[in-house]
Amino acid sequence: RWVLSLECKGSRNLMSALRRALEVDFKDKDKHNSQGLYLLTTGIPDQDTQTISAYVAEACAGAAVQLHVCLFRVPGGCTGVAPARFCSPRDTARAFREMVQAARGRFHCFGEAGIFESDDITSIISEMEKAKNYSQK
Repeated sequence: RWVLSLECKGSRNLMSALRRALEVDFKDKDKHNSQGLYLLTTGIPDQDTQTISAYVAEACAGAAVQLHVCLFRVPGGCTGVAPARFCSPRDTARAFREMVQAARGRFHCFGEAGIFESDDITSIISEMEKAKNYSQK
């Protein structure tokens, strides 16, 4: 319900959000046992994606945290908010896929038309293909 109540506004300062989530004070580190960060987004971050990928790879390597991305393809974009950066849907997906791989996470891309790409579904289909090939042998 909370996610559905969200509205488009502001910027996509992903680096700042990731730093806030990953750089926990040492005195409070025992209180935070996060296993995954979930990014729900409609577009490309304001910052360079290679810089974010490098940061995520380093930050997640020292912790047991994975970054998972759910990219929502919104037809026509968010009304009233001009994106700080523009990328084609294909380039946006490629950038987030790179970030997720750097953080050992999962990538999902979907919209009103359905699921465009999902690491979970890809894994299930792969397992089904392996089982089918094994049963044929």
